[in-house]
Amino acid sequence: MCMMRRWLFPIVAGGLVALGAYQATLLATPYALMYAALKKIGDRGPVNQFAFSPMTTADNQTIVRPSPDLAYAACVFDVSKGPVLVDVAPVAGHYWSVSIFDARTDVAAVRSDRDTKGAPARLALIKAGQTALQGYQPVMLQYDKGIALIRILLANPAEFPAIDAIRRKSTCKQVQTSN
Repeated sequence: MCMMRRWLFPIVAGGLVALGAYQATLLATPYALMYAALKKIGDRGPVNQFAFSPMTTADNQTIVRPSPDLAYAACVFDVSKGPVLVDVAPVAGHYWSVSIFDARTDVAAVRSDRDTKGAPARLALIKAGQTALQGYQPVMLQYDKGIALIRILLANPAEFPAIDAIRRKSTCKQVQTSN
């Protein structure tokens, strides 16, 4: 009994440390993953501007396991200095979507050809204290940074040049605010 009492505190303390480390890992992992994605994608272009990728091959994939049937464009955004406006040109006859991911990897918004019915997707990425411009759907974010990702499904790789011309009409830009 005395031996068990002597080991009780170290066992409980070790369990609490392990539990704390587990919780810290659970909380930190999404931010660490998104930080790595922001850095990797952000190296391809400036913040608050779409970077248009070529069709994915095994040699040029930025993110693990992207679909070779999709044309991608990504915008690393930062709303700390004002709203960011995302305008996505519709691609007739093709499935397309724009997804907004926050700094914790949570999906803040998704719009697709099915939602917009042929019209452009117009999103204003904002945080508390900011307002969306008229004509834009507000997307309230809990964090300043994240990624806007456009995906367009191609039935045939030969369609890429025509689709590329359309997707390059999409924009991601910071609203200039006067301070």
